[in-house]
Amino acid sequence: MNPPRSPRLTLFALAGAAALLAAAAAFFAAPALVSGAPDVVARAVTPRGPLLSEELANIEIFKRTAPSVVHITSLGTQRDLFSLRVQEVPQGTGTGFVWDDNGHIVTNFHVIQGANGARVTLADQSTWDAELVGAFPARDLAVLRIKAPRDKLPPIAIGTSRDLQVGQRVYAIGNPFGLDHTLTLGIVSALNREIESFGGRTIRGAIQTDAAINPGNSGGPLLDSAGRLIGVNSQIASPSGASAGIGFSIPVDEVNRVVPRLIRDGRFVRPTIGVGAGSAELQRALKLPRGVVLVQVAPGSSAARAGLQPFRRGARGEIIGGDVITAIDGEPVKDLDDMLTLLEHHQPGQQVTLTVWRDGKTRKQAVTLDNPD
Repeated sequence: MNPPRSPRLTLFALAGAAALLAAAAAFFAAPALVSGAPDVVARAVTPRGPLLSEELANIEIFKRTAPSVVHITSLGTQRDLFSLRVQEVPQGTGTGFVWDDNGHIVTNFHVIQGANGARVTLADQSTWDAELVGAFPARDLAVLRIKAPRDKLPPIAIGTSRDLQVGQRVYAIGNPFGLDHTLTLGIVSALNREIESFGGRTIRGAIQTDAAINPGNSGGPLLDSAGRLIGVNSQIASPSGASAGIGFSIPVDEVNRVVPRLIRDGRFVRPTIGVGAGSAELQRALKLPRGVVLVQVAPGSSAARAGLQPFRRGARGEIIGGDVITAIDGEPVKDLDDMLTLLEHHQPGQQVTLTVWRDGKTRKQAVTLDNPD
C-alpha cells in the first residue's frame, strides 16, 4: 500500500512541470530569445554601377568567340573482358575551333595522336563523330571534319601574327581539365620563340604568353583584343604540368599556310630538292661555313639537274669537296631544319634560288622544286 502524498509536494511537482513545458515551448518557438542573440536580417545590397570598359570588352570577346570553340574527345579501343567485344572509349580531351562552315575543325596533332576516332562537342552541347582530314605533326596541327549543319558552325575570325608586339593583350579559350569553355587573359610575353615539335622538328616564331593554359587547352585559340585568331595554343613550360605563366602558341600565319593544304591534299606536301645533309661534326671538322653540307644528291633530282655536288671520298680515302647551301631566296640557312622550314613555304614546281658555297666561292643557283612522291 502506497503512502499518502503531501498536497504541497504535488503542487510543487505540477508547477515544475509547467515551467519545463513553458521553457521548451519558448526554445522551439523562439530560439533566438533562448540564446540571447538578436534577430539577424540580410544586408542591404550596394548598387554596383556599370561594368568597366575592360570588363565589357572581355565579355564581348568571349560571347562572340566561344560559339566557335569546341571540345574534342579522342577515342581508343577496349576489349570487354567477358564478351570480348571491342568498343570505343575516351582516351583524352582537348580543344579545337571551327575553321569554316564546311565542318572543318582545327586542333593540335597531339590531341588526336594515336586515337582511333574522335568526337567533337559544339557550343550547344551537341556531339558529332569526327573524321581525320589531315595532319602535319612537324607543326603539331591537325584538321578534323564533322557533318553538322552550317548554322551550328560559326567560323572563327582570322588575324595575323607577323605584326604582333610584346605587351599586347591576348585571350585563350579552351576546355582545361575537361571544363567547358574557360576564358583566361594575359599578354604577349615574347615573340619568335622556338619550341620542339614531333620528330625533333622546330616550330619557329612561336608566341609566348602568360595567359593561363592548362591540360585540355591544347588546340584552342589564342585571340587578340579584336577577337581574331592569332595562334593555336600548343605547349606550356611547367615542372608541375599545370600553368606556370609560360605558354606557347603556333602563330596563325603558319596555321593559315598549313591548314588549307591539309584540307586540300589530306597532308602537307613539302617540296624537295633531293639532297642529304651531313652532320654538324662533319661541318666543324672540315671548317665549313654555316649551312647544309651536301653528302648525297639523288640521281635525277632537281639538285642533280642543277649541278650540285656532294662531299664524298675519293679512291684513296681523301675527301672531295662538295657544296654547302647557305641561303634560299636570300634567307640564311644554318642547318637542315632551317632549309626544310623555308621549303615548306613553297610548292612542288616552283623555283627557288639557292646560295651555294664551294671551295671558298659562292654562287647563285636556280632550282625547280620536286614533288616528294
